[in-house]
Amino acid sequence: MKSTSFYHPVLVWVGIFIFLSLPLQAQTDDVLSQTVIFPHITASRYELLEKITGQTGFLFVYDTQLLDDKKEVTIPAGDYTLRNAIYMITENNSLTLRIIGSHILLKKEEKNILHTVISNEQVETVQWLTVEGRIIDSYTLLPIPSATVSVSQSSTGTISNQNGIFRIHIPDTLLHSSLHFSHLGYEPLEIENHTLTGEPQTIALEPRIIPLQEVVVRVVSPIRLIDEMLEKREENYADTPVYLTTFYREGVERRKKLVTLTEAIFKVYKNPYNSSLHDQIKLLKMRRYKNVNEKDSLVTKIKAGPQGSLMLDMVKNLPDFLEVHDEVNPYMYAHSDITLIDNRLANVISFEQKPEFRLPLYKGEIYIDNENDALLMVRFEIHPAYVEKATSMFVEKKSKGVNIKTRKISYSVSYKPWNGTYYINHIRGDLHFQVRKKGQLFNSPVHTWFEMMTGHIDTKDVQRFNRKETLPQTTVLADAKYIYDSSFWENFNTILPEEELYEALAKITSNIEQIEEK
Repeated sequence: MKSTSFYHPVLVWVGIFIFLSLPLQAQTDDVLSQTVIFPHITASRYELLEKITGQTGFLFVYDTQLLDDKKEVTIPAGDYTLRNAIYMITENNSLTLRIIGSHILLKKEEKNILHTVISNEQVETVQWLTVEGRIIDSYTLLPIPSATVSVSQSSTGTISNQNGIFRIHIPDTLLHSSLHFSHLGYEPLEIENHTLTGEPQTIALEPRIIPLQEVVVRVVSPIRLIDEMLEKREENYADTPVYLTTFYREGVERRKKLVTLTEAIFKVYKNPYNSSLHDQIKLLKMRRYKNVNEKDSLVTKIKAGPQGSLMLDMVKNLPDFLEVHDEVNPYMYAHSDITLIDNRLANVISFEQKPEFRLPLYKGEIYIDNENDALLMVRFEIHPAYVEKATSMFVEKKSKGVNIKTRKISYSVSYKPWNGTYYINHIRGDLHFQVRKKGQLFNSPVHTWFEMMTGHIDTKDVQRFNRKETLPQTTVLADAKYIYDSSFWENFNTILPEEELYEALAKITSNIEQIEEK
């Protein structure tokens, strides 16, 4: 007899810790010559830099690949200049120290670095056309987030960010093709590439309401629609491995202020939909922004974010709400709407847990193509009535005296067709928590999020990666070591930072990048 579980969570764990720092403001004409005082002390570099912050008010920004801030260092008691204290803590007198506002950038010039992870096709000399702009609703003029932007007759594409803004780099070999813009509920739009050069573009998509008289409904039973979608997986999804080049980012915000942002380019060995093997991930490049000394900061880390994203492939890893014939199915379903996705009609199936089940299960919508029964999109969240009960499922560990509650856990997964086969297009997860320390009057909202976007699909000569090349499944990407390579990112299609995220980055990192490029 098949065993039944009511809760098959697709989880990305979060570890939340509390650290305190009490910065004092101290400024002198020569910042690096001011005096800092240490007792005889052995502590981690992170803790020692925190002590400097406590005496000077200056925060530190650095690449953790350059500086292992967990390493313990012994400092003899004495008075030191700020410059010498930093050199003693880092054990590296060749560091470049730059003052940027209230931050001290620790930087090392990198010379003759051999980047062996870039494939031959990535280092070929190619001329690129860049198209950027904002996608909006033609009636409301509001931005359209997560709209798909793809090069026609190509597997190259990107998506708009939460402000509707996009940027796509197109190789000159595709100059005479067109860009295809689409989103759920809108008429798709196709524009020739060469007409989009120059200034940022405003792309207005027309919303479309589907009158029922235009629709021939083949099946009205939502269970039957799901059954047919599952039966057609063999026709609609890849039954052989493929390579996906993906852009991934994850971030942590506290009180709507950015704490960390990590971005990476992965090459993914994607197993067929009917394989039980885990997909493989090879890290090509990454970059990280870290506000390491935020006062009274919460250090929040996302565990297994990249692998967790791939586990959200609904076609390969069926969640419990798609196992409609389980012995005890805790969900009820309804055929709630018909909408448009990329000029194709889609049936919308709403699902929610039955009232007698009081576990933190899911509710959401499933979008299935009306003609070929392909799964196009799933949007779902843990039921708001029971989301607090799920806290222990998402928070792996926490500091003593800290109370953490989940407030909202939501996901979205979409697929796009290429050459008659559907592939993962975009995956996003948003995890909202409420944190309060013992004795603290007010709660502190914490928002962690992750998303992965497929920028290119390759079906030629697909081979599994060597084990040494793959990213371990339990990797905390925010702690991973890497070498920053600005030139590598120039022509990769990424999701642009949202306006508020861009402003936060500008305060602590945009000037740093400009300095590094000099």
